[in-house]
Amino acid sequence: MEFSHVSVLLSEVLHALSPERGGVFVDCTAGGGGHSEEIARRLPEGSRLICLDQDDDALSACRSRLAVFGNRVELVKSNFRNLDAALDLCGADRIDGALWDLGVSSHQLDDGERGFSYAKDAPLDMRMDRTASLTARDVVNTYSEDELRRIIRDWGEERFAGRIAARICEKREEAPIETTGELAAVIAEAIPQAARQKEAQNPARRTFQAIRIEVNGELDAIEPSIRAAAARMNPGGVLAAITFHSLEDRIVKDVFRSLSTGCTCPPEFPVCICGGKPVVKLLTKKPLTPGDEELASNPRSRSAKLRVAEKL
Repeated sequence: MEFSHVSVLLSEVLHALSPERGGVFVDCTAGGGGHSEEIARRLPEGSRLICLDQDDDALSACRSRLAVFGNRVELVKSNFRNLDAALDLCGADRIDGALWDLGVSSHQLDDGERGFSYAKDAPLDMRMDRTASLTARDVVNTYSEDELRRIIRDWGEERFAGRIAARICEKREEAPIETTGELAAVIAEAIPQAARQKEAQNPARRTFQAIRIEVNGELDAIEPSIRAAAARMNPGGVLAAITFHSLEDRIVKDVFRSLSTGCTCPPEFPVCICGGKPVVKLLTKKPLTPGDEELASNPRSRSAKLRVAEKL
C-alpha cells in the first residue's frame, strides 16, 4: 500500500528548527518524508538533510518524495539509536538541527499486514525493521508470564497487566496465538466487563503498545540518540522531539532537563565539584501541542507533544 503519514506539529517543528538558517539537519525518524520534505524545501544552497529510518517501506517512500532535492538529501537505513554511526557514514562531524517523531507511524498502523493494529486481523509481527529477528508472535508465545506482566504494566501502563499476562499464557497452552485478532480477543477476555464498558477506546491498545515497544526496543533508543545529537550539535543548533505517550515524553523531558542542568552534584553540596556544565537551553518549558485546527484534521495528533532545546 502507498506510504502515508500526516506530519504532526509541522509548523511548530519548522519554526523550531529554522532550516533556512542553513547547516546540516537530521530527521532521525523520516517515515514517509513529510517533515523531511518541508525541511529540505527551506534549506539554502550548500546545506544538507540526513534522513534516517529503519523501515524499508518508509525509506522507499521517502526516497521517491525527496528525489527532487537531489544530493541535498541523503537517506540512511538506521535505527536512530545508531545516530553516531549514521552521521559518520555520511561524513557529518557536526550538525545544526535534529528531529525525532517518535512512535508508530500512521502507515504502519493502517497496513494490516504489519501486525501493529488490533483493528485489523493479521499475523503478529510489529517489527518496524522487518529484517529484525524478534516479532510480536515471539513475545506473546515465548515470554514468561512474569516478563509479559512486566512489559504490559510498565510499557502499556495497563492496570490489568497481571490478568492479561495470565490469560495469554493459558490460551497459548492450547495453541500458539498467531494473529492480532486472536490477541485482541484474549485481552478482552482478561479485562473485566465493567472496565471494558468504560473504555472510550479499544482496551487492547495499551497491551499492543507494550508489545510493540518491546519488539522494537523503542524506549531504550531515545536517550542515547538525543545525547549523541547534542554532543555533535553546533552552538545554536536545535533538538526537537515529538512524543505520543507519557513514557516517551518522560524520557525526552528528563534527558533535556539533564542536558540543561549540567551539574550532577547532590543538592546538599555547597558548591559544584563535578564540573558539569549545561549543554542545552530549554526552549519549551511546557511541551507544544496541536491546535484545534490540526486536531480537527488529524485526530491521531491529539496526544502529540513537542519539546525543543537549543545547544549552548
